[in-house]
Amino acid sequence: MLRGILTVGGWTLASRVLGFARDMLIAARLGAGPIADAFFVALRLPNLFRRLFGEGAFNAAFVPSFSGTLAADGHAAARDLAEQAFAGMLLILGLLTIAGEVFMPQVMLGLAPGFVAVPAKFALAVTLSRITFPYLLLICLAALVSGMLNGLDRFTAASASYILFNVVTIAALLWLTPFLPTPGHALAVGVTVSGVAQLGVLLLAVRRAGMRLRLRRPRFTPEMHRLLRRMAPGLVGAGVTQLNLAVDVIIASLLPAGTVSVLYYADRIQQLPLGVIGSAVGTAMLPLLSRQVRTGQTDAAADTQNRAIEYALFLTLPATLALLVTAGAIVGVLFGRGQFSGADVVLSAHALAAYAVGLPAFVLVKVLAPGFFARGDMATPVKIGVAAVALNLALNLAFMRPLQQMGPALATSVAAMFNLGGLGVVLARRGQLRFDPALRRRAPRMLAAAGAMAVVLLGVQHLLGGALATRGVVRWGALAGLVASGAVAYFGALPLFGAYSARQALRLLARRRLRPGGGSAITPAASDP
Repeated sequence: MLRGILTVGGWTLASRVLGFARDMLIAARLGAGPIADAFFVALRLPNLFRRLFGEGAFNAAFVPSFSGTLAADGHAAARDLAEQAFAGMLLILGLLTIAGEVFMPQVMLGLAPGFVAVPAKFALAVTLSRITFPYLLLICLAALVSGMLNGLDRFTAASASYILFNVVTIAALLWLTPFLPTPGHALAVGVTVSGVAQLGVLLLAVRRAGMRLRLRRPRFTPEMHRLLRRMAPGLVGAGVTQLNLAVDVIIASLLPAGTVSVLYYADRIQQLPLGVIGSAVGTAMLPLLSRQVRTGQTDAAADTQNRAIEYALFLTLPATLALLVTAGAIVGVLFGRGQFSGADVVLSAHALAAYAVGLPAFVLVKVLAPGFFARGDMATPVKIGVAAVALNLALNLAFMRPLQQMGPALATSVAAMFNLGGLGVVLARRGQLRFDPALRRRAPRMLAAAGAMAVVLLGVQHLLGGALATRGVVRWGALAGLVASGAVAYFGALPLFGAYSARQALRLLARRRLRPGGGSAITPAASDP
């Protein structure tokens, strides 16, 4: 499993870095103005459906079924299931895409009601959303093919394909802008074209994996009915974080102009550790856990869950504290140029700190949710998810006036903590979540090491304050120095607090598989203290 985590995480990291280059370009060209607000809402809509249908509910239902069928019945039966799912998704999402194009003004009233007060901004958001909405169909089909590749333990192509989104949108912004009404139009076109590119690359990859997909007439077979029944509740259970972020957009549209953009830039930064750690662990864990549950390997499944939690905490705890203490420096260096003003930097940094509070919960939800999905339980995450969404909405309404742009971010973080607590309690009561001695010993020590790192970061940030505020290469060097000092401090503190030796910590990052049973993800059980 760790090999899969590192593959997914590595490609996700590359995609996120390239995504930052794209967002830096957008910030410099558009800032936090009305065109940026309109484009980010247009981007949010297909991304919401992608994460709900594609990466969330569908993967939660499809990957366990596909992996289990592959293990029990062979390649032919698994390919037949995939072809049925592809045809059914093409029909359902094709109709949804057509409906979205027709009724986009009404959809926009629900997603960004605050834009109505500025008719030109509302009209632009509708136009850009109509351009980007076909991305929903393309990327959800791509997510199905990615699920097949993950089920085949082929993680590289599925993870690398997301780089195409950033490459194509950057190219569109640079080269199409002179020929279209606004840079927002160019970005919207780039989004949809990137969906075509991603789907094409993944179809080629799955064909090379020996499982070529044929286009079939949609038929709602018993297998498809089971898949849809599992998928329906997962629309909320697997995608509760995305539903919470959609609530953030609704509330942000009612706040001062630019709030949607400020929250977007903050969310993009916290999505780096969330995507690299949370999505990577969840993606790699689900097929393995599904096979272990299907074949009755109870102890192995428990060990997989513990090692995934341990690996997630190992990286998430320092990332959380680092974002909290260096939010202003990070936002300033990444986005503070061109049309993105100093005031925008401050507002976005406050929102980033509020998102960072919930980062461990965001990541661990992705780690615990497969414990339900692998066992075919979609209903329980739905019940907890509905309560979390309701809590997020209530907190948004309570926070929006006194906290302004921090309100939606903090509400989402608190809702994620609630969601994590609910999932953990239910799994523990069922005996499906048991923290082993290694995890219980290491978790508080990793937190202490991360705390020591935060103290070091505060001191280094004070020393580099002038360099971080300059322009050009100097501030990039200062940020690199800040990041490097944090990494050295954390890895240096781990052995001091008894979490890992320096050698063990490095081996945890480098190992290509997990040790079975013994409680250690990094060394043979006998040598683990």
